[in-house]
Amino acid sequence: MLGQGRERRRLGARGALALSLALGACGGGDDPHGDDPCTETNDAITCPHHTVKLSGDVFGRAVHFKAPTGAPPDAGWPVVIAYQGSFHSAGDMWSAKKGDPFGGWNQTHLLKALVDAGFLVLTPEAHVSGSTYWDTNVPPWDVDWGDAPDNGFVKNILRSLGGGKFRPADLGRVYATGISSGGYMTSRMALSYEGQFRALAIESASFATCGGALCDVPDQKPSHPPTLFLHGEKDEIVPLSTMRDYQKKLQAVGVETDQQVDPDAGHQWLDEAPQRVPAWFLAH
Repeated sequence: MLGQGRERRRLGARGALALSLALGACGGGDDPHGDDPCTETNDAITCPHHTVKLSGDVFGRAVHFKAPTGAPPDAGWPVVIAYQGSFHSAGDMWSAKKGDPFGGWNQTHLLKALVDAGFLVLTPEAHVSGSTYWDTNVPPWDVDWGDAPDNGFVKNILRSLGGGKFRPADLGRVYATGISSGGYMTSRMALSYEGQFRALAIESASFATCGGALCDVPDQKPSHPPTLFLHGEKDEIVPLSTMRDYQKKLQAVGVETDQQVDPDAGHQWLDEAPQRVPAWFLAH
């Protein structure tokens, strides 16, 4: 799900952007049943959702979202932005079957649990309709984020939240989560959008500019949002040690952290995620 090394060698960072510019990321149209509740059987779950297209790349990029039922709070719904992993479209995050790779079953249940807990949930697409990965740890944008296409996309999402494009949103209660490439992107929210996120939950990833075992976590700021880490001890793509290094650097400056480590899990959403992540956000 990380997969960036192989794809980076094949396309290169600028090549990936060129492909994105050529193909666009349309993401599909809105679903008139997007407000309907999730449906579940013993081996499948599907959550209807809405889709809007924001400017980004040439043809725009999709953001999928689902709001809780009923009237929003006076300040608007608290918001969770959930970032997809590499090569797995954000639109596909809303449905799963038992046995799907990378804990897809747990991922969709997490989105459902967040909506049920009263959060407006957004799942934005990475480049090329979600078939690539986020820019956060891809040269040259890992060290030049101001010019990264994803920087403009995130800013557009935050502006659109303020404009009510996804339903009334409480801009004082915005959170982020994600897995693998999306987990690194979640860390990017702390690094590059200081003060705009209340708490983070990072699954199977580490600091924003790391990539798998290649990870040098710098000293952190006390202003970093409280962060929950979820990780499989048998993760062979993103070593557990890189997550622990990040957590230690946060603890060293007094940032609140917690962790959920599964000794039997690999690179995946953990079984505990649908309970732990909403609880972490509600506590902050």
